[in-house]
Amino acid sequence: MIKYSKLILPTIVIAQFCCTSLWFAGNAILDDLIINYNLPENSIASLTSIVQFGFISGTLLFAILTISDRFSPAKVFFTCAVLGAFTNLLIILSQNTFISILLLRFLTGFFLAGIYPVGMKIASDYYKKGLGKALGFLVGALVLGTAFPHLLKDLNTGFPWKNVMIFISILSILGGLLILFLGDGKNRKQSQQFNFSAFFGVFRNDDFKSAAFGYFGHMWELYAFWAFVPVLIKMFANNNNIDINIPLFSFLIIAIGALGCVVSGYLSLNFKTKKVAFYILLSSFICCLISPLIFQLKSSFIFLSFLFFWGFVVIADSPLFSTLVANNAEAKIKGTALTIVNCFGFAITIISIQLLSILISRFNTPMVFTLLAIGPLFGILSLQVIKKKRSFLL
Repeated sequence: MIKYSKLILPTIVIAQFCCTSLWFAGNAILDDLIINYNLPENSIASLTSIVQFGFISGTLLFAILTISDRFSPAKVFFTCAVLGAFTNLLIILSQNTFISILLLRFLTGFFLAGIYPVGMKIASDYYKKGLGKALGFLVGALVLGTAFPHLLKDLNTGFPWKNVMIFISILSILGGLLILFLGDGKNRKQSQQFNFSAFFGVFRNDDFKSAAFGYFGHMWELYAFWAFVPVLIKMFANNNNIDINIPLFSFLIIAIGALGCVVSGYLSLNFKTKKVAFYILLSSFICCLISPLIFQLKSSFIFLSFLFFWGFVVIADSPLFSTLVANNAEAKIKGTALTIVNCFGFAITIISIQLLSILISRFNTPMVFTLLAIGPLFGILSLQVIKKKRSFLL
C-alpha cells in the first residue's frame, strides 16, 4: 500500500498508461498482420470495432454484476491487466487466422473493461476534491496508451512487430502490479450485495443523465477520429503527392490529447465543469465541420496543425464528463455507473467507426468526416436542454 499521497495519482496514471496500450496495439501493426496472416486490406474497421465490442460486452457484464462495487477494484484491475496481456500476446502465434485474431482482440477489449472504468473508480475513491484534475491526468494516460503503439510502429525499423506485442503485454502486467500494490481508495464504499436495479436506476437522476448524454455525443466522434487519423493523413499525402511520416504523426496527433485532458482538468478547478465541457465540445464540433475545407488548402503545415488542434480538443472533455458522472452517481454504485456509461458510449463508437469505414471505401472523400459532428452537436444540446430551470451550464 502506498502511504505517500503525492505518489497515488502518478501511480494510477502510469498503470493506466501501461494497460491501455493494449487498446490500439493491433492497429499499430496492422500492415504486418495483413502480410503475415493474409488479412483483408480494409481490416482497420474490423480490428478497431471488435476491441470496442469486447469492451462493451465486458462493461455490460461488469455493470450488471456490479463487479467493481462488490469486489476490490484494485484486484479486479490487476486480474484484467494480466488476462488482457495474455490475449494480446497470443496474437504473435503463427497459427492465427483472421477469425482467431478477431477473437483475441475481442477478449483484449473485454478485459479492458476491468481496466479503464475501474481505474477511474479507483481514482474517484482516492479523490473527492479535485476529481476533475485527477481524471484529467488519468484519461491523459489513456490517450498516451492509445497512441503509444503508433510510436512503437514508427520505431519499428529494427524492432519486429512481434516484439511490439510482447513489450505491450509486459507493460500491461506492470500496470496491473502497480495498482495491486496501490490498493483501493480510502473513500471506497463497498456494495455488500448484488444490485441488478443499479444498471437501470442510475439514469433516473437528471444531472447524471445530462453528463451521460454529453459523454455519448463525445464518444461518437472520439474513437472514429482516433481510428482514422492514419487514414486522414494518408488521404492528404496521396492527394497532394507528398511524403508524411504517418505512424509518427498519428502518435503525436493522438498523444496531444493527453495535454488536452490535463488542461481541461485544471480548468475545471477554476470554472464550472459543465461549462468547460460545453466549450470543448463546441470546438470539436467546429473541427468536424471544417475538416474538408482544410484538405482544400493543400498546405501540410496547416493540415497537420489543424489535426493537432482537433486531437487536443477531441478528448479534452472526457475527464470532465467522467467527473460529472462520478459526482452525480450514488456512492455505493459509482463504479457501476461509470461502467454503464462506458458501455453505452463505446457501443456508439462501433456505429460511427463502421459508418465512416463504409463511406470512405465508397466515396474516398474527406467530406465523410463531417458526419462526426453529429456527436458533439448531440452533446451540446444535452448539456443545454437538461435542467434548464437551473442557471446556464451549472
